[in-house]
Amino acid sequence: MREPLESVPFSFVMRKSARARRMRITVYNSGRVVLTLPKSMKETKGVLFLREKKRWILKKLASVIKTRNNTSPHAPPLPFKSGDFHQHQHKAREVIQERVAYFNEIYRASYRRITIRNQKTRWGSCSKNGNLNFNYKILFLPSALRDYIIVHELCHLLHFNHSKNFWSAVESAVPNHRALRKELKKYELREE
Repeated sequence: MREPLESVPFSFVMRKSARARRMRITVYNSGRVVLTLPKSMKETKGVLFLREKKRWILKKLASVIKTRNNTSPHAPPLPFKSGDFHQHQHKAREVIQERVAYFNEIYRASYRRITIRNQKTRWGSCSKNGNLNFNYKILFLPSALRDYIIVHELCHLLHFNHSKNFWSAVESAVPNHRALRKELKKYELREE
Protein backbone atom coordinates (compact mmCIF):
# COMPACT_ATOMS: atom_id res chain seq x y z
CA MET A 1 0.00 0.00 0.00
CA ARG A 2 1.26 3.51 -0.77
CA GLU A 3 1.40 6.03 2.06
CA PRO A 4 2.00 9.69 1.18
CA LEU A 5 2.63 11.58 4.44
CA GLU A 6 3.24 15.26 5.05
CA SER A 7 5.95 14.45 7.59
CA VAL A 8 7.64 11.98 5.24
CA PRO A 9 8.77 13.88 2.12
CA PHE A 10 8.92 10.86 -0.18
CA SER A 11 6.53 8.14 -1.28
CA PHE A 12 7.03 4.58 -0.16
CA VAL A 13 5.47 1.16 -0.32
CA MET A 14 4.57 -0.66 2.90
CA ARG A 15 4.56 -4.47 2.85
CA LYS A 16 3.84 -7.06 5.51
CA SER A 17 5.79 -10.28 5.52
CA ALA A 18 5.38 -13.48 7.53
CA ARG A 19 9.15 -13.98 7.23
CA ALA A 20 10.09 -10.55 8.61
CA ARG A 21 11.29 -10.59 12.21
CA ARG A 22 11.77 -6.81 12.40
CA MET A 23 11.06 -3.67 10.40
CA ARG A 24 13.27 -3.09 7.38
CA ILE A 25 13.63 -0.18 4.98
CA THR A 26 15.04 -0.80 1.51
CA VAL A 27 15.99 2.01 -0.86
CA TYR A 28 16.39 0.64 -4.38
CA ASN A 29 18.62 2.15 -7.05
CA SER A 30 15.45 3.15 -8.89
CA GLY A 31 14.63 5.47 -5.96
CA ARG A 32 11.80 3.23 -4.75
CA VAL A 33 11.49 3.03 -0.93
CA VAL A 34 9.99 -0.13 0.57
CA LEU A 35 9.13 -0.58 4.25
CA THR A 36 8.72 -4.23 5.27
CA LEU A 37 6.94 -5.05 8.52
CA PRO A 38 6.38 -8.31 10.39
CA LYS A 39 2.84 -9.54 9.65
CA SER A 40 1.57 -8.91 13.19
CA MET A 41 2.96 -5.36 13.49
CA LYS A 42 0.65 -2.35 13.26
CA GLU A 43 1.19 -0.03 10.30
CA THR A 44 1.27 3.01 12.59
CA LYS A 45 4.44 1.62 14.16
CA GLY A 46 5.95 1.36 10.68
CA VAL A 47 5.09 4.99 9.93
CA LEU A 48 6.78 6.07 13.17
CA PHE A 49 9.84 4.03 12.19
CA LEU A 50 9.92 5.80 8.80
CA ARG A 51 9.76 9.18 10.50
CA GLU A 52 12.66 8.19 12.78
CA LYS A 53 14.73 7.10 9.77
CA LYS A 54 13.73 10.04 7.55
CA ARG A 55 17.23 11.60 7.48
CA TRP A 56 18.86 8.27 6.63
CA ILE A 57 16.33 7.62 3.83
CA LEU A 58 16.78 11.10 2.35
CA LYS A 59 20.56 10.61 2.44
CA LYS A 60 20.18 7.27 0.60
CA LEU A 61 17.84 8.82 -1.97
CA ALA A 62 20.32 11.66 -2.56
CA SER A 63 23.08 9.07 -3.01
CA VAL A 64 20.92 7.16 -5.52
CA ILE A 65 20.34 10.34 -7.55
CA LYS A 66 24.04 11.26 -7.43
CA THR A 67 25.07 7.76 -8.51
CA ARG A 68 22.51 7.78 -11.30
CA ASN A 69 23.82 11.12 -12.57
CA ASN A 70 27.49 10.06 -12.43
CA THR A 71 27.25 6.55 -13.84
CA SER A 72 25.31 4.55 -16.37
CA PRO A 73 21.58 4.40 -15.76
CA HIS A 74 20.16 1.81 -13.40
CA ALA A 75 19.36 -1.61 -14.78
CA PRO A 76 16.51 -1.84 -17.23
CA PRO A 77 13.27 -3.22 -15.81
CA LEU A 78 13.01 -6.97 -16.11
CA PRO A 79 10.33 -8.14 -18.55
CA PHE A 80 7.98 -10.05 -16.27
CA LYS A 81 4.36 -9.51 -15.42
CA SER A 82 1.91 -11.06 -12.98
CA GLY A 83 0.96 -14.49 -14.23
CA ASP A 84 4.30 -15.19 -15.96
CA PHE A 85 5.40 -17.75 -13.36
CA HIS A 86 3.71 -20.82 -14.86
CA GLN A 87 4.74 -19.80 -18.36
CA HIS A 88 8.46 -19.59 -17.42
CA GLN A 89 8.78 -22.09 -14.55
CA HIS A 90 9.82 -25.04 -16.75
CA LYS A 91 12.46 -23.08 -18.70
CA ALA A 92 13.81 -21.61 -15.45
CA ARG A 93 14.13 -25.12 -13.98
CA GLU A 94 16.05 -26.35 -17.04
CA VAL A 95 18.49 -23.43 -17.03
CA ILE A 96 19.02 -23.46 -13.25
CA GLN A 97 19.49 -27.24 -12.99
CA GLU A 98 22.07 -27.14 -15.78
CA ARG A 99 24.03 -24.32 -14.07
CA VAL A 100 23.77 -25.93 -10.61
CA ALA A 101 25.23 -29.15 -12.07
CA TYR A 102 28.00 -27.16 -13.80
CA PHE A 103 29.08 -25.27 -10.67
CA ASN A 104 28.60 -28.24 -8.38
CA GLU A 105 31.48 -29.90 -10.25
CA ILE A 106 33.62 -27.43 -8.26
CA TYR A 107 31.92 -27.77 -4.87
CA ARG A 108 30.67 -31.36 -4.82
CA ALA A 109 27.94 -30.28 -2.38
CA SER A 110 24.97 -32.53 -1.77
CA TYR A 111 21.48 -31.09 -1.92
CA ARG A 112 18.02 -32.60 -1.69
CA ARG A 113 16.09 -30.76 -4.38
CA ILE A 114 15.84 -27.63 -6.48
CA THR A 115 12.59 -25.69 -6.30
CA ILE A 116 11.57 -22.89 -8.64
CA ARG A 117 9.41 -20.26 -6.96
CA ASN A 118 7.78 -16.91 -7.59
CA GLN A 119 9.21 -14.92 -4.69
CA LYS A 120 8.64 -11.23 -4.07
CA THR A 121 11.88 -10.42 -2.26
CA ARG A 122 14.49 -13.14 -2.90
CA TRP A 123 16.44 -14.29 -5.91
CA GLY A 124 17.34 -17.54 -4.19
CA SER A 125 17.68 -19.29 -0.85
CA CYS A 126 19.09 -22.44 0.70
CA SER A 127 17.38 -24.30 3.54
CA LYS A 128 19.14 -26.09 6.38
CA ASN A 129 17.65 -29.30 4.95
CA GLY A 130 19.72 -28.82 1.81
CA ASN A 131 16.96 -27.58 -0.49
CA LEU A 132 17.90 -24.96 -3.08
CA ASN A 133 15.17 -22.47 -3.95
CA PHE A 134 15.41 -20.10 -6.89
CA ASN A 135 13.16 -17.36 -8.17
CA TYR A 136 12.04 -18.03 -11.75
CA LYS A 137 12.84 -14.37 -12.51
CA ILE A 138 16.58 -15.06 -12.51
CA LEU A 139 15.90 -16.39 -15.99
CA PHE A 140 15.66 -12.73 -17.10
CA LEU A 141 18.91 -11.57 -15.49
CA PRO A 142 22.22 -11.32 -17.35
CA SER A 143 23.88 -14.75 -17.21
CA ALA A 144 26.74 -13.55 -14.95
CA LEU A 145 24.25 -12.42 -12.30
CA ARG A 146 22.27 -15.64 -12.63
CA ASP A 147 25.47 -17.65 -12.12
CA TYR A 148 26.42 -15.54 -9.09
CA ILE A 149 23.05 -16.28 -7.42
CA ILE A 150 23.38 -20.01 -8.12
CA VAL A 151 26.95 -20.13 -6.77
CA HIS A 152 25.91 -18.09 -3.71
CA GLU A 153 23.19 -20.61 -2.81
CA LEU A 154 25.42 -23.62 -3.57
CA CYS A 155 28.04 -22.23 -1.17
CA HIS A 156 25.41 -22.06 1.57
CA LEU A 157 25.32 -25.87 1.41
CA LEU A 158 28.96 -25.76 2.57
CA HIS A 159 28.75 -22.73 4.89
CA PHE A 160 25.31 -21.81 6.18
CA ASN A 161 26.36 -18.21 6.91
CA HIS A 162 28.20 -15.31 5.30
CA SER A 163 31.57 -15.98 6.92
CA LYS A 164 35.03 -15.52 5.38
CA ASN A 165 34.98 -19.19 4.40
CA PHE A 166 31.65 -18.72 2.64
CA TRP A 167 32.92 -15.76 0.59
CA SER A 168 36.15 -17.64 -0.22
CA ALA A 169 34.06 -20.50 -1.58
CA VAL A 170 32.00 -18.07 -3.69
CA GLU A 171 35.20 -16.41 -4.94
CA SER A 172 36.64 -19.71 -6.16
CA ALA A 173 33.96 -19.84 -8.89
CA VAL A 174 33.00 -16.16 -9.17
CA PRO A 175 36.09 -13.98 -8.53
CA ASN A 176 34.18 -10.77 -9.32
CA HIS A 177 31.32 -11.55 -6.91
CA ARG A 178 31.55 -8.15 -5.19
CA ALA A 179 30.90 -6.27 -8.42
CA LEU A 180 28.12 -8.68 -9.36
CA ARG A 181 26.48 -8.28 -5.96
CA LYS A 182 26.49 -4.52 -6.43
CA GLU A 183 25.09 -4.90 -9.96
CA LEU A 184 22.32 -7.23 -8.73
CA LYS A 185 21.05 -4.52 -6.39
CA LYS A 186 20.05 -2.52 -9.46
CA TYR A 187 17.38 -5.07 -10.32
CA GLU A 188 14.02 -5.18 -8.58
CA LEU A 189 11.77 -8.19 -8.23
CA ARG A 190 8.61 -6.12 -8.66
CA GLU A 191 6.04 -7.42 -11.14
CA GLU A 192 4.04 -5.05 -13.32
